[in-house]
Amino acid sequence: MKAKIHVTLKPGILDPQGKAIQHALETLGFKSADNVRVGKYMELDLAEKDKAKAEAEVKAMCEKLLANTIIEEYRFELTS
Repeated sequence: MKAKIHVTLKPGILDPQGKAIQHALETLGFKSADNVRVGKYMELDLAEKDKAKAEAEVKAMCEKLLANTIIEEYRFELTS
C-alpha cells in the first residue's frame, strides 16, 4: 500500500518561505500570486495490507514525526 502525505502550516501561522517565494514571483512579473504557502509532500510504501491498520499507522507516523501538529496540519491518502 502507498501513502501520499501532505503537511502544511496551519492557517494563521507565519510562513516566511512562502513570503519569500511570493516576493520572488512578483519580481519575475507574476503579480497575481498571493498568499503563497509552502508545505511538504511525502510518499511511502507500507507493508500493511489492511486499510484501517494502514491508516492508523500513517496517522501515528504523522503525529509522532512527520508533522509538528502544534503548527502544522496533515492529510494523507492510501492507494493499493
